[in-house]
Amino acid sequence: MKLSLLLWAASVLPQPIADQACLAATVYLEARSETTVGQMAVAEVALRRRERGQWGDTVCKVVASPHQFAISTTPGNFEIDNLGAFQKAWKIAGESISNWELPAQARRLYVPHADHFASVTVAPGWPSKRAVTTIGDHRFYAVN
Repeated sequence: MKLSLLLWAASVLPQPIADQACLAATVYLEARSETTVGQMAVAEVALRRRERGQWGDTVCKVVASPHQFAISTTPGNFEIDNLGAFQKAWKIAGESISNWELPAQARRLYVPHADHFASVTVAPGWPSKRAVTTIGDHRFYAVN
């Protein structure tokens, strides 16, 4: 399936399915080779941003914000061709959304306070002292 088709479908689907589709695409693009914990952490960052409202009031708006997540930088003709990885990303997205619907004190957090992440192979301009943790190939940061 082409990324553009998935994102189009998300634009016409009702909530919360639309957000699950956008979050699953983000997890797939950003972390499909990571462990379940790494994928949950990526989803958590997107959901924390939605909750804060700085990047949008839906997951789709948050992950489509320019240069924030892979959805905004990946060509629309990108082929989502690993069905098993996408199914796992879909499950992770659903579980993450359900977790985020709980009261804040009841949520399971993987990267508390983190609102950014980057590959460990790059040095972002964010202060390194704000790194929360490293999971797999991603370092998570509390920037805002």
